[in-house]
Amino acid sequence: MKVLLLGGTGEGRELASVLRDAGVDVVSSLAGRTAAARMPVGEVRVGGFGGAAGLAAWLQEHPVDAVVDATHPFASTMTAHAVAAAREVGVELLVLRRPGWTPVRGDDWHWADSTVAAAELLPRVGTRAFLTIGRQGLDAFANTGLWMLARCVDAPEPLPDWCSLILARGPFTLADEESLLREHRVDVLVTKDSGGPATAAKLTAARRLGVPVIVVRRPPLPGGVEVVETVEGAVQWVMRVSHSSRR
Repeated sequence: MKVLLLGGTGEGRELASVLRDAGVDVVSSLAGRTAAARMPVGEVRVGGFGGAAGLAAWLQEHPVDAVVDATHPFASTMTAHAVAAAREVGVELLVLRRPGWTPVRGDDWHWADSTVAAAELLPRVGTRAFLTIGRQGLDAFANTGLWMLARCVDAPEPLPDWCSLILARGPFTLADEESLLREHRVDVLVTKDSGGPATAAKLTAARRLGVPVIVVRRPPLPGGVEVVETVEGAVQWVMRVSHSSRR
C-alpha cells in the first residue's frame, strides 16, 4: 500500500507516523512555503506540483493507491487540485480536516466570509486589532487606518509598514495570550477558523478579557469528496482502501 499524503499540518505529521508504523509506504508532500517546517517521518517531497495537471502527471509517474489531503483547512487551492487530479487519474482520495472552532457562552464572535470581508467589518468592531490570519491575508487590512498587531510564523514579503509584527509558531499558552492582549490593549481579535488546539488559547483569552473576535469562515470543500475529521478516521479509511485493492 502506497499513499501520497499532502501535509504541512500536525494531523499530517501524525498520520504519516501512524501509517508508517502500520507498514504503509507514505510519501509526504509539503508546499515549502514555511521556513524550517516541521518534517514528518519517512519520505518527503517539498514544493508545488504545478496545479492539478502537474499533480495528475506526478501521480501517473509515481503510482500510489490513495491520496490523503491533510493540508490546512484554508489551503483550498491545493485541495481543489488534489480532487481534480485524483479524479483524472482514478485514484482514491480522502480529505482529512480537523473540526472547526465553535463559540461557547461568553464569546462575542463576528463571522466573515473572507479576509477582505473581515477587514471591512473590523472598524465596526474595534480599533486596536490583533491579526492571527497568517501572512498571506494581511494585505486586506493595510488601509483600515487602525492600529494593528500581526502574528505570523514567517515574515511577510515585503514587510508591512502599517502594523507591528510578531514572528512566532504555536502552540501558545493561555497565560501568554492573555498577557499579549493586555499589554497591547487589543480590543478586537481577527482569526481564521483553523480549528485545533495549537492556537485556540487566544480564543479563551479573548473570552476572558471580553475581547470580540472576527472569525473568517473556512472555504467550502469541493463537492463529492470523502472527509474525516480525525487521524484515526483517516487510518481506518486507508486500511479499507488497502483491503479493497487486494481483492
